[in-house]
Formats: sequence, C-alpha cells, structure tokens
Amino acid sequence: MEENKLIVLSAPHFKSPLTTKKIMFTVILALIPAAAASVVFFGIKALLHILISVVAAVATEFVVQKLLKKKINITDGSAILTGLLMGMNLPAGAPLWIGAVGSIFAIAVVKEAFGGLGQNFMNPALAARAMLLAAWPSQMVSWVTPIDAIATATPLAIAKAGVPDTATLPLLWDMFIGFVGGSLGETSALALMIGGIYLIYKEIIDYRIPLSFLGTVFVLATIFGVDGINSGLFHLLGGGVMLGAIFMATDYVTSPSTAKGRWIYGIGCGLITILIRFWGGYPEGVSFAILLMNICAPLIENYTLPTKFGKVAKVK
Repeated sequence: MEENKLIVLSAPHFKSPLTTKKIMFTVILALIPAAAASVVFFGIKALLHILISVVAAVATEFVVQKLLKKKINITDGSAILTGLLMGMNLPAGAPLWIGAVGSIFAIAVVKEAFGGLGQNFMNPALAARAMLLAAWPSQMVSWVTPIDAIATATPLAIAKAGVPDTATLPLLWDMFIGFVGGSLGETSALALMIGGIYLIYKEIIDYRIPLSFLGTVFVLATIFGVDGINSGLFHLLGGGVMLGAIFMATDYVTSPSTAKGRWIYGIGCGLITILIRFWGGYPEGVSFAILLMNICAPLIENYTLPTKFGKVAKVK
C-alpha cells in the first residue's frame, strides 16, 4: 500500500527559517560595532558596564525562571540582548553597580513578571533606563568625553541650555564618528548605522520604523531649529535617536506587526522625541517616546489590521 503523502496540520503552514535564538544573536552581532566603539572611546569602564549588565540580566533570568519552575531559556539570547542594551544606555561615568540594578529590574519586573519573552508590554531595557533615571538622576547623567574621560555635557544638554551660537557645540563630524559625550551606545552614529544596515539586509528589522522615526526627527528639527542649533542633522546624530530607532523601537514584541502601523508608530516616536527635546524638561526624549509608543502599539495594530481574506464589506 502506498504511503499517505498528505499530512494535514493546523495553521500556520508557513515555516520561517528564523528562530528566536537566530534573531537575538543577529541583533547582538549588529550591536558589536557600537559596543566596540564605546570601549575604544571610553576605555575599560565601558567594557565593564556592558559585561556587568549582561551577566546580571542572564543571572536574573535564570534565577527567576528557576524559582517559578519554568523552562530555563537563557540560551535563546534575549537576556543577553537586554543586558547589552542596558549597558549601552549607561553613561561611562556612572557607577558600575547601576547596570546590574537596571538589568535585574528589566528582566525580573518588566519581562518575567509579565510572563517572559513575548509577553512584556514595553521594552525592558528602556523601562529600566527610565527607572534608573528617576531613582539615580545624577549617576545617570555622569557624562564624560571620549578618550580623556573629562566630565562634560552632552550636545543635547548644551543646546537645551540655550547656547547663543554654535561655537561651543561639537562638530557634526565628531558626533557622526563618536567624539562626544553621551551614553555608551549613542555616541557613534556611524557604528549604529552599520549595525542597522546589516539588520535590514538580513531582514531582521523592518525599515519602516527606523526610517519614519529618523525622518520625523529630521523634518521637525529642521523646521523648528534655529541657526544650526537643534538642526535636523544635529538631532539625528546627537543623543540616543539612532540607537533607539534602530535597535529599540524595532523590538518585535512591543511594536506593531502591520506595515501601516509601523509607519504610524515610527512617526509617533519621532514626534514625541522632538516635543520633549524642544519643549520638555529633559534634553533627551527618545526613551520616553519609545515607551509611550510601546503602550500605544496594540491600539495602533488593532486599527491597522488588513481586511481578512474573503471578508465582504457590509452594505450600508
């Protein structure tokens, strides 16, 4: 008797070669240029911040999953990525313990408390950064200049203070390469762009979110900027907009899955970023913009879902 070749299974029938582990480690690989640049610019303390944050994130996930008697999933790379992003969101001058605290909060409270990977409603690393900024504001703004580690203000902080001319602002070229103060992962726009192009090429992230995010920031900053201060390029290269648009706003769990929704989501991130940078109390608004849009993502997706195949519109 001939063997039955037809095997009927439940949907979905499309199988992707991508796995959670492959996606996570591809993003980690894309972050290596920016991580390496931070070590070059800020020295061994940058490396320690990153390592401590990663170790704390992985250890926390292991302990929490063990206590909850869940399957141990530390090898899927998600905790490593969260720890790496946590480290990249810290200033080089911050104490070493602060990254560990942030990673513990990100994994235990924002991720595992809501059910683990795929269940968190906002980006764990960004939520932890917001918590650290509220709890230890002075430590979270311990900016230093690259190479010589001298205390300094970030380009956005200088612009926010109302500089009368551009003499004290860094050159755009220095901001592009990374010779400015800031968090570890936000100084070199070049390194972040290399990682972003790689992720788009590998089809790990959708170009719509970073393009709409960065495009909105550029257009609004160009419209409302004055005499080169707060210009479009200045706001693209300064602060965490590159890191946020490429590596954090594109998080699968906390961003819309529809094409139209991703355009709306990215534009919203850019709009809120500029509102905070220009008229808010903080010089930087990327983290808060993404977190707010994380909360709006389910609503955006609900209103941008495509019509189901075969569905007939109601006759009025």
